[in-house]
Order: sequence, then C-alpha cells, then structure tokens
Amino acid sequence: MSTRIEDYALIGDCETAALVGRNGSIDWLCLPRFDSPACLASLLGDETNGRWKIAPADDAAKSQRAYRDDTLILETTFETATGIAVLRDFMPLRDGSSNIIRIVEGIEGTVAFDFEFMARFDYGQTVPWMAFEEEGIVTAIAGPDMLILHSDVPLGGNDARVTAGFTVGKGDRRTFALTFCSSYLPRPKPVDPEAALLETERFWREFTARCPDVDGWTGPVKRSLITLKALTYMPTGGIVAAVTTSLPEKLGGTRNWDYRYCWLRDATLTLLALMKLGYYEEASAWRNWLLRAVAGAPEQMQIMYGVAGERNLREWDASWLPGYEGSKPVRIGNAASEQFQLDVYGEVADALMQASKGGLPRHPRGQAIGDALMPFLERVWRDPDEGIWEVRGARQHFTYSKVMAWVAFDRVALMAQDLGDEETARRWRKVADEIHAEVCAKAFDPALNSFVQAYGSQALDASVLQIGMVGFLPPDDPRYVGTVEAIERHLTRDGFVLRYRTGDTDDGLPSDEGVFLACSFWLADALDLVGRRDDAHALFERLLALSNDVGLLSEEYDPVAKRMLGNFPQAFSHIGVINTALNLSRRKGPAEERSDANPAVSVELGA
Repeated sequence: MSTRIEDYALIGDCETAALVGRNGSIDWLCLPRFDSPACLASLLGDETNGRWKIAPADDAAKSQRAYRDDTLILETTFETATGIAVLRDFMPLRDGSSNIIRIVEGIEGTVAFDFEFMARFDYGQTVPWMAFEEEGIVTAIAGPDMLILHSDVPLGGNDARVTAGFTVGKGDRRTFALTFCSSYLPRPKPVDPEAALLETERFWREFTARCPDVDGWTGPVKRSLITLKALTYMPTGGIVAAVTTSLPEKLGGTRNWDYRYCWLRDATLTLLALMKLGYYEEASAWRNWLLRAVAGAPEQMQIMYGVAGERNLREWDASWLPGYEGSKPVRIGNAASEQFQLDVYGEVADALMQASKGGLPRHPRGQAIGDALMPFLERVWRDPDEGIWEVRGARQHFTYSKVMAWVAFDRVALMAQDLGDEETARRWRKVADEIHAEVCAKAFDPALNSFVQAYGSQALDASVLQIGMVGFLPPDDPRYVGTVEAIERHLTRDGFVLRYRTGDTDDGLPSDEGVFLACSFWLADALDLVGRRDDAHALFERLLALSNDVGLLSEEYDPVAKRMLGNFPQAFSHIGVINTALNLSRRKGPAEERSDANPAVSVELGA
C-alpha cells in the first residue's frame, strides 16, 4: 500500500516543493517549478519512479515528527533499540539554484541509517545517466536537467540508484544536499547546509512573526499561513492550489486532477485571508499576478493559469504511472482551463474591490480590465456554463455562477456610486437587479426551502452557501437560513459537507468522492452568519482535528475510512482555516467584510 496522504509533510522554497513521508522518503519533487516534470514521483507509482530515502536500518524504528516552531523545517525523530536520531529536511530560498538539504543528527546512543537515492526525470519515466565523481558527489543527467548530490558520507550504487549506509552517535551530524541545475551550464557553488539551515529558519520566523494573535487558533492559523506562503511562486506572486497532481478524490477512482496551477476563484478569499492578517506585501503580489494573468481579450479569460500566468495547460495522461493506490489516469495539465465559468468574473471584480477596501494601492490596470470585462459579461451572463466544480458533463445554468455574475455588477455599481458616477452605477445596478430577480425566481425551490444547484434542478450544492457571504441576500433572510439548514441536513456525511451528491448531478464522471473540506469551512462560516455560533465553533474544531500531525490538510476527506483524499496540501482548505478562524474571532471577519454593501473605496473597475 502507498504511504497515506496524511503521512506526508511539505517542504519548499517558495518556487517548488517536496513531500516527505514519515519513513524519511521524499516521494514527490518537481523541479525547477511547482508545475515542472517530477524527478521524484514514487507518490504516483513506486520506488522505481524516483525517491530519496534516509531512514534507520532498523525496520522496527519508531518515528515522530514536527516542524521547528514557526518554520517549514521538518524534524523527524527516529527511535530504535540502540538510540535516537533526528532527520531535518528543508529547502532554502534560492540563490541561483534549487536545493534540498537533509541533516541527520545523533541524539542518544547510536543509530544506523540506510540511504537510497533514485532519480527519475519526466514524471518517473526517464532513468538519468549517473556519474560517481569524487567521494560523496554524484550527478544525475538527462537531457537539459541535472541533479548534483553532495554527501559527507561515501556513496555507492549503480546507474539505477545511489546507496549508502552510515551510523550516527550522540552529537554526530551527517549532511546531504541535492541541487538542481541545467546540465549545459556551469555548476552552481555547493550550498553550505549549516548556514542554509540558519538562514531558512530566520526567513520563516521573520515571516510568521507578523501574524497577529487569533484567539485560541493562532497555531493552526500560522501553520496555514506558512503553507500558503510555501504554495506561492515567489517570482510572480501566483499561489498554486496544491503541489501535487492526481491524488484521487476516491481511492482507485478517476477523479484525479492536476492542481499545480493558480485558480482565479481563490482570489478574493486568499486576499482577505492575507490582508486580515496584515500580509499586504503577499496580498499585493497575488493581486498583481491576478491582473497580469487576466490581461487580454475578456472572452479569452481562463479560470486558471500557470504560476507565471501561462494559458496553455494542455491535459495529458502519464500512462506509465500506475497512480496513487491504482487511481488512474495520472493527469498532467488541466483541461478545465478551457472551460467557460461565469463565476470567475465575479471573483476578479470582488477581489479588486476587497483589495481597495483593505488598503492596497490602486493598480494602474484595474480600471482598464474592468472596462473590458463588464460589457462582455453583460452579453454572456445568461449563458449556461460548466460551473464552479468544473463538471465535464453538459453546461447548465448553475446558481453559483449567476450569483457571482451578480457580484461582478454589484461591486462595480457600488464603486461607481462611491465615486459619484451615477450613470455607471445605474447601468450596472440594472443588470445586477435583473440577475438577482432571475436567481430568486429560478434557483430557489420552495419545497426544499433552499437554493439549488442549477435552474430546474432539485440537487443541492454547497456553493450556494456563499449567497449570504457575498451579500446576495442578508444572512437573516429566511431563504438563506433555509438553504443553510437544507445543506446541513441533506448534503453532509458525518457532519462534513459534500460539494454535491454525484448521483444527483450529471458531471460527466464515474464514482463518488469524499467530503470537500473547503465547503465544510463554508458551512461553519454560514452557521456563524445565521447566528448559530456554538454550532460553528463545534464544526470548526472538528475540521481542525482532521489536520495531520504537522497541521496540513488535503482537498477532501473520507469520514468512513478516516483518510485524506485529493491533492495535498490544499490551499483552499488552509484558506478556510484562516478565514473561519477570523470569522469566529473578529467582530468583522472576512465573511462580513465580503458581504458588506458599503465599500467606501476608490474605484478599480470602470464602466
């Protein structure tokens, strides 16, 4: 059986990341970017697809792990019959090259370790040319890519793998560094592991030191904030949804997607999370990435982009990989990038308004983008689309899509009104009112006393929980209260929220899926909005308890098997941790901020 998803921890350098198992094996690493081909890919196959393992020779060794306080430095403590040792894993910020540092230190007695390194470029497919140079240095080359392994223990092996054995006693330290570079350029200077450890610790502690107290939830909020930073591609400010591809939403199923890209629909909630915690530099970088990504013809705006704003995210199948626990296909790229989804226009408008409300300086492209987007949206908002969940069935008139189209016109009308531009305000308010009336007439089912997934449907959908949070209806409106109660009764599994019931919706895909953690955080927010604060607290605490031992969350969860599902770690889940903690601890949290109909901001979007 594969290592469980929850048994992985994250390390990263804010340009890419790796997953490290409890057993000391790095099973996933893409270089040089999050969305580059993996050179360690046993996560989606086995050890022959690439891994780097440092673990006690004693198979009965016990392990315990934690991040060093307020950092992304992972410390795994191994205890054997003969002693105790700690393995420290981290990735320093780049100074021209990407590095993974691993330091083994003896704590008590003696511990014998085994070392195995198997690089496989091109998602576990290409066996590189291994060269054993001077003692402790091995290179792996395949075409343009090169890995250089530096070790202070002798290394052996063959063209398929590098092996070693070593023992540490109390106070002994053994260091290992893996550097990625281009095979045709001069080699970078070797990194100093001990200096890199100090510098990496300084960087993360300076970053987390800015985080304010969030009642009793400061710990999980800080860990989620660190995770969001680790998912940020620092050169551009883009934030990937996760560092993995094709971790399944059901074990053995086909709902396996590539999440190493940046989704526009994460924009507003990410901005609010960062700004509410005072991280304006990161919020500004994300806002700027957003505006660069969507620049161009409005009809060509995508729902997601690459970390630098790339548009071509062609989806294909890495057929040689068996998939996580046999879950195929293994998808690289994401065809949903070509879908038409109305909600993203609302996300862009709302993100820009919230950025202005939060105090970010105006962006010179904000109004120009609005000038292009709004007339286009005026023409297309009546069209069906693929919806927030990127279904691969027929297009429908999804409720959430229409609500977010309303958000776009509402926000622009509010900002125009604030500037005294009554003509523009009237134009967009008229469209907003038309959408509002249509949604209330066609998307609310009196028999269910709830808004439904799409016009003419009786299926429930967790996305309609946002109706009260975006200000479409006030939280005390009986239709919204009824919607919250209906979802709580009929769209939960063990108290956690499903996106929708796959049997009730033709989404073009077979099989079921787990509960969706972001939607469960939305339910906690909605319960708080409708005045059920104790229930919101209880659900929030249950959600936090799903975090693994180092505070990370995946996309979904199986409450029966009690296992994490989906890509990992998931930005949307950790955004949920931050925003729900703020909603429950602040007089005016992100949910109230977003639904506030009195912006009092300088306009970012024009007529």
